[in-house]
Amino acid sequence: MTAEEFRGLALAFPGATEGEHMSHPDFRVGGKIFATLGPEGDWGMVKLPLDLQGSLEAEAPGVFEAFGGSWGRQGCTRVWLAAVDESTVEKALSAAWHRTAPRRLVEEVDGEFP
Repeated sequence: MTAEEFRGLALAFPGATEGEHMSHPDFRVGGKIFATLGPEGDWGMVKLPLDLQGSLEAEAPGVFEAFGGSWGRQGCTRVWLAAVDESTVEKALSAAWHRTAPRRLVEEVDGEFP
């Protein structure tokens, strides 16, 4: 997985836009961040529900890891791009998008988008 592939997957979600946060790209829906790319492009961040964050860390150590401190306790999860496949990233991005998107948008597209 490359940074450009991650970007393309993130921007494919309905209402997703790219911005910048702390000098690196972020991906938002409804004005809220659901994913980012690290400054060097070697990792991404997805904002996951805590139960999914824990299960992904357990299933794929070295691929997914919670950020330290309050960011991690809010679901911010680092994804090492060189170690992950497209399908897994797409599922993680979908969970992050669904968690962050406005309810009305989720209701409009649920069942039509992964």
